[in-house]
Amino acid sequence: MSVLDKFRLDGRVALVTGGNRGLGRQMAQALAEAGAAVALTSRDQERADQAAQEIAQSVAGATAAGYACEVSSYEQSAQVVERTIADLGGLHVVVNNAGINIRGPIDELAPEAFQQVIDTNVTGVWNMCRAAAGHLKAQRYGRVINVGSTLSIIALPERTPYASSKGAVLQMTRVLALEWAQYGITVNAMLPGPFSTEMNLALEQDPEKYREFIARIPLGRWGDLDEIGGLAVFLASDASSFVTGAGMTVDGGWTAH
Repeated sequence: MSVLDKFRLDGRVALVTGGNRGLGRQMAQALAEAGAAVALTSRDQERADQAAQEIAQSVAGATAAGYACEVSSYEQSAQVVERTIADLGGLHVVVNNAGINIRGPIDELAPEAFQQVIDTNVTGVWNMCRAAAGHLKAQRYGRVINVGSTLSIIALPERTPYASSKGAVLQMTRVLALEWAQYGITVNAMLPGPFSTEMNLALEQDPEKYREFIARIPLGRWGDLDEIGGLAVFLASDASSFVTGAGMTVDGGWTAH
C-alpha cells in the first residue's frame, strides 16, 4: 500500500457532530472526498439534511446522511449512533465537533450560561464516545477525533466557560486513548485556533479585536475553512495508526510562543 493509499477512507463510515456548518461541515466534506460515507448532525433536521445533500451532490459517489441530535442528551446521542450503523452499514470514525461559546467576564455571566457550554462541549463529547464505545470495541477498530481548541492549552480573558470546556476535552481525549488502545481504537484531539466560522463572526468583524488576534499568530492571518480537512482525514485514516492521545494544534503558530 502506498503512503497516499493509507489516507483513503473507502468502506469507512464517519459520524461528524455539528457537521452542518463551519469546521464540522468542512471536515465532513473532506472525509467524504477521501471515500468515507458520512453521517452528520445538527440540532435542526432541515439543516442536517441540507448539508448532507450538498455533500452527496458535490462528491461523486458519496453517501451522506443528516440527523437531528442534541449531543447534551445521551439518549439522542445513542440514537444517532444506532441510526448511523443501521443506515450506513457501520461506524469507524467519530468526530466530536459540536460546540458553543459564550463569552464574558465571570461576574457578568449567568451560572446557566457556564452550564450550557459545559453540557454541549464536554458532556456532548462524553455522550457520543460512550454511545459509540460498544460498537468500536466489538470491531476492535476506531478513530475518534475530539475537537478542542487552542484554549485547551492556553487562556484568554472572558472565556471561562469555553476554555474550561476545551481543557476538559483534551484531558478526556488522553484518558480514552489509554482506555481504548487495547481495542485498536485511537483517540486524538484537534486544537484549532481562530478560523472564519459563524462562531467567530463577531470577533472577525471587530477591527480592534481582529488585530489583537492577528498579532498573536506568526502566520499573520486566521485559518481558512479548507485548511482543517487535511488533519481530519489524517487522524481518521490508517496513516495515523500509531498516533493516539495527541492534541494537534492548527493555529498558525499561535501556541508556539
